[in-house]
Amino acid sequence: MSNVITEQLTPAGQKIEHDSFAIVDSEAGQHSYADDQWQIVRRMIHASADFEFNGLTQFHTDAVTAGLNAISQGRPIIADVEMICVGLSKPRLNHFGVETHHFISDQDVITQAKAENSTRAVQAMRKAHRLGLLDNGIVAVGNAPTALLEVIRLIQDEGVRPALIVGMPVGFVSAAESKAAVSTLEEAPWIVTDGRKGGSTLVVSTLHALLALTEAKQRQQA
Repeated sequence: MSNVITEQLTPAGQKIEHDSFAIVDSEAGQHSYADDQWQIVRRMIHASADFEFNGLTQFHTDAVTAGLNAISQGRPIIADVEMICVGLSKPRLNHFGVETHHFISDQDVITQAKAENSTRAVQAMRKAHRLGLLDNGIVAVGNAPTALLEVIRLIQDEGVRPALIVGMPVGFVSAAESKAAVSTLEEAPWIVTDGRKGGSTLVVSTLHALLALTEAKQRQQA
């Protein structure tokens, strides 16, 4: 039974995407991922043309199940940057009743970051917490390591419990370290990329894969 909502909208688009996935499968070589995890990693490779994500991508044991449950329940996605929200398919999100949020450019966030000499990303995650969005939500970080580090602090110090953390900030200052720190968390499931590589595109592809897996599961149960 094929997906409908989370597929490309035209037969031509579907064929290109499916052919691309087949090429990834044939060229990726061996991997140790479970089938549902590979659906995510394969889409990440498809989005980046970088086969190193076969190995760089790490999963908490409960990550995929947690992501599917959160999406099926219409839990919000809280992103560190607008790029993630723009990159996600609105029809696919709407099908599950999932809303996206980002606060990085809000004036109160900017003002507070200046006042405390912190980053906008830190203050954006604190605002999301004040609004009650982080508990049971999906945290999606593709750009700002400080956002990820703040989420860790909120989990450990203030008892925040996200449904899932997709932590893939790209860069050179604290990017690798923030993801390594997330991978030690036991309080919340996570999907991360090791090292410096990552980015909003990878987060978007991960979330699209989770949306597709959720639809497939729902269609199987129908």
